[in-house]
Amino acid sequence: MDYQNRNFWGWGYKDFNLPDDATARLLNALRMGLGIKEFNKIQPVTLNQLRLREPRFKLTEELTLFCSRDTEQRAGHSYGKSFRDVWRGMNGIFPNPPDYVAYPKNENQISTLFDFAATNHIALIPFGGGSSVCGGVEPLIPPHYNGCITVDMLHFDKVLEVDKTSRSARIQAGIFGLDLEQQLKGYGLTLRHFPQSLEFSTLGGWIATRSGGHFATLFTHIDEFVQSVRMMTPTGGILHSRRLPGSGAGPSEERLVCGSEGTLGIITEAWMRLQDIPTCKATATLLFRDFAKGAEACRLLSQSGLNPSNARLISALEAFSNGLGDGVHTVLILGFESAHFAVDDNLKKATALCLDAGGTLSANASFEKTEDPDAMEWKKSFIRAPYIRDLLMCHGLIAETFETAVTWDKFTEFHNAVEQGVYCALKQQGMQGIITCRFTHIYPDGPAPYYTVIAKGKPGQQLEEWDFIKKTVSEILIEKGGTITHHHAVGRDHRPYYKMQSSATFQQMLKHAKTTVDAGWILNPGALINKEA
Repeated sequence: MDYQNRNFWGWGYKDFNLPDDATARLLNALRMGLGIKEFNKIQPVTLNQLRLREPRFKLTEELTLFCSRDTEQRAGHSYGKSFRDVWRGMNGIFPNPPDYVAYPKNENQISTLFDFAATNHIALIPFGGGSSVCGGVEPLIPPHYNGCITVDMLHFDKVLEVDKTSRSARIQAGIFGLDLEQQLKGYGLTLRHFPQSLEFSTLGGWIATRSGGHFATLFTHIDEFVQSVRMMTPTGGILHSRRLPGSGAGPSEERLVCGSEGTLGIITEAWMRLQDIPTCKATATLLFRDFAKGAEACRLLSQSGLNPSNARLISALEAFSNGLGDGVHTVLILGFESAHFAVDDNLKKATALCLDAGGTLSANASFEKTEDPDAMEWKKSFIRAPYIRDLLMCHGLIAETFETAVTWDKFTEFHNAVEQGVYCALKQQGMQGIITCRFTHIYPDGPAPYYTVIAKGKPGQQLEEWDFIKKTVSEILIEKGGTITHHHAVGRDHRPYYKMQSSATFQQMLKHAKTTVDAGWILNPGALINKEA
């Protein structure tokens, strides 16, 4: 990880260059599709232009050894990477930067932070890679706190122990995804959990947010890989669950930590279940005349027992903007992989199922290749997508996503309501825009649709315009039986809707659990649950 080259206001690295042909194709398509004569370009703020408020409190001498008040570091830890975050960052709006950024090197220094924060009523924001898109790391704290320290776990970055017999490893929580895979590669092992943010997110962040990976079936969330977890709490207690392949002994300790979003403690390490690196792969691309036909094929796939590693259903417009398809047909990228046996037969069975459901093979499809050209192009566009989002924002566009999950029986009505809701929200604001959809994961009982909205915003009003769209959509997701988030977590942005979809009794249980381990509510206040309501 090249920490010095990170973009303080947007995604990834400062010097990342998007392919000219891909960006030109997308911008031209948006010009035509949205009737844009001229883009209202925004020039992102430079580091020299930033003027952050001074820290509101002083550190002890011990804390100064691993805490920073550097302007770039504080700005880079002010937001995650949602549209709201990047828009404010690129426009130089930093009203609530952390007062300091802490970089502890061991658990003793974390304990020191806990003691200082509890004594002085300072909020602590646990920070992995900062890729949150739901306000999960924003230091937007209530006014009765005396300040805030963001706790960056970058020094907890090693694979400490590998148990090849049990095929698992003890890993520090601050390790970034690519670094983790590189350290495991020498053992012939992989965690095989590949979120889109892989390069810029950490193991601890994945566990804290119940991250979803790239693969469409079976092991879709990080929970399924967590064998044991170690978490430090402000009261001094340490949750350290036992390593077991499975257990029926009461509620699971590690499952309580998964999804806790830095509100119960700071995760320092975990034993993770690993897999052998796949050596056999097979991929095909199919086309459907409409999204509904493709969705039905995905339902049949999800209930077939074939368990494809990839079953990415992509609406026609989204596929075309990423260099796939003809802009008319829905695209399904289908893939299988294994470390132990050939998967060609599974691919043929899955393809036959999709053909019977009304699909046709893409002209590029071939069972002779390990990966067809369409799948390779999608993989490239998948990695570039966050950079492209930032590029579109610099052209004055609103470009953002939201994701959910719903049962198959509700999907058609649900999907129609979401699309209609977005277009109504756009119309109410006098805007031109589009909404596209893809499936990121499929389950026997339902899909996880992932929506993208691109619209021409009014100069200076894009934030308020998106907030209106987001509120409209969030209410529809809950009303129509979906979840407010399938894998992006709750944070501060989704908290009102998470409260609506969970029971009042469970909310009270969470609050009491937090008070037990964090009596002063110093850890990530305002995320996930709210003390006052």
